[in-house]
Amino acid sequence: MIEISQRQIRIDGEPRIVMSGEVHYFRVARAEWSQRLDLLVEAGCDTVATYIPWIFHELPDGTLDVTGETRPERDIGAFIDLAAEKGLRFLARPGPFLMAELKNEGIPYRVYREHPEVVPLGWDGVPVTSSTVDYLAPAFLAESARWFDAIMPVLAPRLQPAGGPIVGVQLDNEIGMLAWVTNSPDLTDGLVASFGEFVRDRHGNDLPYAAAPGSAEWAGAVRSPSEAEAGALRLDLGLFMRQRFAAYVSALRAMCEERGVSGVPFLINIHGTEGGNGAPFPIGISQLVDTYAGIPGMLSGSDHYLGEATLNTMTDLYVMNAFMAAVHDSDQPLTSLEFEAGSGDYGAGAEMQYDPSTADLKTRLCLAQGNRLINYYLFAGGINPPLDETVDDGNDRISFTGERHGTAAPVGPEGQRGYAYEATAAAVRAVKANEPWLARMDEDHDDVTLGLVLDAYMTEYHHPGSDVMTEVVDDLTSHRGAGERKALARSLLLGGFRFGATHLERRDPAPGSTVLVGSGRFMSSAVQERLVGHIGSGGNLVLMGRVPQRDLDGSPCTLLADALGIRPQEVLRDSGHYFPSLVAHGWAQPWPEMRAGWIEPLEHSRGDVVLTDVYGAVCGLEVGLGSGKAIVLSAQLPSDSLFFDRALASLGVTPGLRLETQWPGVFATTTSTADGQRAVHVINTSGAPASVTVALDGTAIASGASLLVPARSGHILPLGLEVGGRRLDWASAEIAGVDEDGTIHFRPGLDDDGRTTVIVDGLPVELPSGEHTLAP
Repeated sequence: MIEISQRQIRIDGEPRIVMSGEVHYFRVARAEWSQRLDLLVEAGCDTVATYIPWIFHELPDGTLDVTGETRPERDIGAFIDLAAEKGLRFLARPGPFLMAELKNEGIPYRVYREHPEVVPLGWDGVPVTSSTVDYLAPAFLAESARWFDAIMPVLAPRLQPAGGPIVGVQLDNEIGMLAWVTNSPDLTDGLVASFGEFVRDRHGNDLPYAAAPGSAEWAGAVRSPSEAEAGALRLDLGLFMRQRFAAYVSALRAMCEERGVSGVPFLINIHGTEGGNGAPFPIGISQLVDTYAGIPGMLSGSDHYLGEATLNTMTDLYVMNAFMAAVHDSDQPLTSLEFEAGSGDYGAGAEMQYDPSTADLKTRLCLAQGNRLINYYLFAGGINPPLDETVDDGNDRISFTGERHGTAAPVGPEGQRGYAYEATAAAVRAVKANEPWLARMDEDHDDVTLGLVLDAYMTEYHHPGSDVMTEVVDDLTSHRGAGERKALARSLLLGGFRFGATHLERRDPAPGSTVLVGSGRFMSSAVQERLVGHIGSGGNLVLMGRVPQRDLDGSPCTLLADALGIRPQEVLRDSGHYFPSLVAHGWAQPWPEMRAGWIEPLEHSRGDVVLTDVYGAVCGLEVGLGSGKAIVLSAQLPSDSLFFDRALASLGVTPGLRLETQWPGVFATTTSTADGQRAVHVINTSGAPASVTVALDGTAIASGASLLVPARSGHILPLGLEVGGRRLDWASAEIAGVDEDGTIHFRPGLDDDGRTTVIVDGLPVELPSGEHTLAP
């Protein structure tokens, strides 16, 4: 039995952390399946995941082979059974869409030939440039059902509740991603007609469009919008597509359940990282939120490619996890369905080589934030088989990557251990050694939250010729989320704050809490009203960016500015002959004069000035409202833990975790269980060892002893764990394993002298240098 409860994954009643690796059976000769799975087991993983490509199992005549009659590698049931024999669980990812560098993203060529009506038109009626389809086109749903008719009977008897290894089934993959990356909404005739019905339901008789939905002019007005209607159309189309994606996922789930696949979580894979940047990731959450959030039996998983684990990318990852959790219900845990693993050398040209610690550091951060499932993608490479039909596309293989695939993976295309194999295995072993408590722990949070304004990420579609749409999208993109230059989130992390996020369209911040929001000029009236209410009732707000002046459709909306008594003036921007700089006042002092890319001067009727430019133009203000306060920072600010620490202290908020170290690059957080067990997580992303002291809730850990944290390393340190029948109050080393007799094994200690300090049942024990075992 698999239960999703209290943000845990419980398998047969036990909370688990599922550690998986992606191995593509269709890219590995059947005779080599066993060797790839053995390497996965050797690395410590307990689960294997794989796409199941429709394009691989369908023959040119339309028949489907899932039993290996035409090719032994098509016997997917045999691969699942082999995984079970090796003690591995299984994550099935049968599409219909897969991506995975497959031709047509995994859809057979026949579908496009026989059903050209499923291929969308984009802006101005131009055919889309990707292989996407209109997901709800009747012909595509019928073809998908035919594919499910073949594959689901293979999966159903192998589900975990039926005694098999399958613990999850993914529905489609990266839904909406192709339309986003090409900026081409799926404007088929059928979709445009359905959109008209949505518009009528949303606006009633107060339609913001000249062409009536369903009229002969309607399709043209949608595909080539006028500037007068562009603002409303951009917003309406984004809201409509959320509902449409939800309907598609619901249809796929129903297809699965009708064919006997139920009783395991259905998984949604969220895309959004771009070119090593995690800032756009919530676009995927925005597109897919209605497919899973708060829906029993559904789980979302991140899909991230951020490159090297650095101060920048780890900030992205922390925010991504916080934003994912913000839209979940109280039962849905975090998972990662495509967790980048390997060297980064995707082109097999030695252009890239990540530090091997990268997967380990990212894994540790995700586990500290409550991830319960991690699927390393791609764990093992392989060979792309030839297509069964000639398409004259330069290689006639199943993938556009050529013959070899997965050259960056920990296990190479020919089954060899790769550059990152040992480091990835070490990460998995660390997770498994700490699984008994980590699987039940949640991150502790201070009374501070990052505001998720999800509609600010509804920027996936904008007509390239529309100045109105471009203005809104550029504004939202520049200021949303972690703030410009990611200054809000990075400053909090470096300052020791442990924080989550609040989905401001749907939830109020906790009463009396402090919410930080990256803001542009465009913000919905609902969110502005919620923020005003939060401050007025005793909460706090830190607003960084432009002061909101318009609703998301472009109509005027100054609810927040009016409540705070401020009026923004014309922005002053950095140029070749103008260099705006910031000067601190009040609680912000002392602070060095700081260069800014732009400032937005504020007229104000009350409040205390905290920032101006060198000529006195106000761009930082603390304002009272009701029984709460707001700090408005209308300038481009750098990440600065000291400045934001002072800002939050002025609102009565201090971090519960105080971390002192000599340079940036070290993160720390704590996790705890409902019964009071706790661990502190320390991660050094820098390239140099760091001397670290940690205090929690005003009390120095280990009496203020300094920890020497090696470069590019992470550590889970006990801070009150029940281990081996004893209370482990503190250890300056990570637990590496626990024997049945209660013997505890540690990794090398972090004490300055190389020793390991342990406090057991209130009594200190110092292990000799080089000794890493605590006997029962």
